[in-house]
Amino acid sequence: MFARLFLDHPAKVDETFFEHMLFALKFAGLLFAAGAAALVHALIPCLFEKTASGIIARLYERTHNRGR
Repeated sequence: MFARLFLDHPAKVDETFFEHMLFALKFAGLLFAAGAAALVHALIPCLFEKTASGIIARLYERTHNRGR
């Protein structure tokens, strides 16, 4: 049960638990940054015109086909 919950998925992407945790925390931080940029852009359209979409595109590139 422990392995299934904490180790199986990181192993599928060739990472240890802590490597995967660090990657996921960085990913979450960038998603929060993209959300904040989108929120500011919604209120003041001339700011952060491409920031959120640029972050999302970079995250997609980092994760596409990961562990396959």
